[in-house]
Amino acid sequence: MVELDLTIAQQAAVFEQDIKKSRFILNIARVANEEEAQTFINDIKKQERKANHNVWAYVLGKKDEVQRYSDDGEPAGTAGVPMLEVLKNNQVHNVVAVVTRYFGGVKLGAGGLIRAYAGTVADGIAEVGLVELVKQQEVQLTVDYSQFETIKYWLEQHEYQILAVDYATEVVLTVGVEADAITAFTQAIENQLAGKVTIVVGAERMVERPYSRNISAKTTSLK
Repeated sequence: MVELDLTIAQQAAVFEQDIKKSRFILNIARVANEEEAQTFINDIKKQERKANHNVWAYVLGKKDEVQRYSDDGEPAGTAGVPMLEVLKNNQVHNVVAVVTRYFGGVKLGAGGLIRAYAGTVADGIAEVGLVELVKQQEVQLTVDYSQFETIKYWLEQHEYQILAVDYATEVVLTVGVEADAITAFTQAIENQLAGKVTIVVGAERMVERPYSRNISAKTTSLK
């Protein structure tokens, strides 16, 4: 599996669905550490204090170095673990998910609970969407006015993001370039402009790029 740095497309989101008369409400959010995750969980518990269950799971770190979950009274292995597996299997990082259940009178059984909790998280993530976090560096290109349209066209054709253009004695373009592609990029620019360019590699930054994938609700219990 290719390692991706994915997270949800919003800082926080809510998704709700009814399954056999029970109400399942997903609250999901980005978090940077366990304190933020626990605070979010406690806030949802207070908000939904009349619920039968507030099941939660979270993963932290690009390689899911921290993994926590709670079944909150549901049968062991039918709620928190499936939620955690959905986050891990879809490579969604640095998020906390809380699924609130209001019991509707129909028992779902172990398999039904696993499908309900895993499915609510998967469906919620699919609705919110994902972004890939990409490390970029800002690269300044200083060129003559006579070269501006040429290099602007080349950058657009190669799908480089032009962050800013400063029209002074010469034209200075600030471009976002993925950190691991800096050498290839600078060489391509120099070749394109026959060396008639001043290149300054600047600060790093993290950017969010929309990422499309099918979200799976599969778990080790339900293939």
